[in-house]
Order: sequence, then structure tokens, then C-alpha cells
Amino acid sequence: MCLILFAYQYHPDFPLIVAANRDEFYQRPTQAAHFWPEVPAIFAGKDLTAGGTWMGINRQGRFAAVTNYRENRPAPTEAISRGQLCSQFLLSSETTASYLDRIDQQKHRYQGFNLLAGTAEALYYYCNRQGEIKPLTPGIYGLSNSLLNSHWPKVDAGKAALENLISDTINPEKILTLLFDQQQAVDTELPNTGIDIELERRLSSRFIRTENYGTRSSTVLCVDRKGGAIWLEQSFDHAGATGDIMLHRF
Repeated sequence: MCLILFAYQYHPDFPLIVAANRDEFYQRPTQAAHFWPEVPAIFAGKDLTAGGTWMGINRQGRFAAVTNYRENRPAPTEAISRGQLCSQFLLSSETTASYLDRIDQQKHRYQGFNLLAGTAEALYYYCNRQGEIKPLTPGIYGLSNSLLNSHWPKVDAGKAALENLISDTINPEKILTLLFDQQQAVDTELPNTGIDIELERRLSSRFIRTENYGTRSSTVLCVDRKGGAIWLEQSFDHAGATGDIMLHRF
């Protein structure tokens, strides 16, 4: 994922509402979200190159999502795929704090990442460039390729848009539309992450489209107080949307 907007313990009926865009190279093979045949309890997309996922949930209510941390630093030798952070958590039965503590002990083996992990009742944030396991308090949050709630234009504007859309009745279809915004930030508001200014501009919108890289999926997840979930997702390739919007309830 490269943008995760979420409301945690904020809405009276839905303790977890997530709106997220996954940005990736178009040529990287991917499966859209589904129940994994080899692990039927997991519902998530799958990266067919490394085998992990960027966001998922299981039937026990465990949730995980990851974004890359943008930096100018070489990858560690034999780096572990960051997608394994989510899939291994969804497979695990250990507590979230214990799992994150174990990840913290081997944080040097990964490229930079931000990880959300937990449940709708107890959600945590961890970044291996910060090295602090943080239980989250109720609120609206935004996460891109820097630390949680960093003041990037698409994070700040996205949080405001999400707050506006969940102020009353929850409509997952309307929440999904906020992820399609292609407005780029003005140069004075761009973050400085060490990449070329033109690329920084093109990556500043919520929905990204370049010649070989862009938003591959837009997803809305709403978990209610009884543990039921709605998952709404639209997939994309270099030519645009691929098929209809997928809706799952479980």
C-alpha cells in the first residue's frame, strides 16, 4: 500500500474503517483479494512475486496492512519481503504486541516499512525506521510512505475527506470514490523524499498513474461492532479499471 486512510474506534457502528490504495509496478503479477485456498481463513490480495500481501483480514478479525517507507537507502542483503509482514501476522495466533516485538528484533532485515496490525478492538502501528510499537487511540489517521500522520498533502486531504464521509451513515461506495482523486500537490507542499521533483509531483496524488507504475487497487474495508466486514475493491492496470467493483461481506 502507498496510502491508507482509516478511522479507528471513531464511528459508533464501525470501529474500523479503512480506505487504501495499493501502488505498484503494472508488470508485477497480482491477485485481487480472495480467500486463500491454502489458508481459507485469510482474505487478502496476493503478490505473486514474493507471495505475501499488502492488506488483509482473517476470520478471527485479525487485520494487517503495510506501506513502504520512502528513503534513499540500499536494501539489506537477502531482504525479507515486506508483504510477509501482513501474511505472517494473519497466519499467527500470537498477540499483536508479541508479533511486533519479534519483528522489531529483526527490523534490519527489511527495507523501510510501516505496519498496521491488530483488530478493530486493539490496533497497533510500527515503523522499522522508528522502532517503536504504538497502540493506537481512537481517531482518524493517514499513512503513506513516511511516518503515521505525516503532513503530506494526500494524507491530510484524505483524512479530511474520510472524516466528512463517515460523519453519518456509512456508504462504502462513496468512501471508495475518495481514493480516485488524481489532484497533484503544488510544489511548495511536496515532501522531500530524495527523488526527482517531477516524480515527487506524480506520486503526490491519492490515485497514481504513470507509464509503468500506479495505483493497482483501491479498497474499502468496514468492520462493524459484531465483527462483520464489508470489503469493496476496484483493481486497475496500465489501461485503467479491470472489471467491476468487487464486493464481499463476511
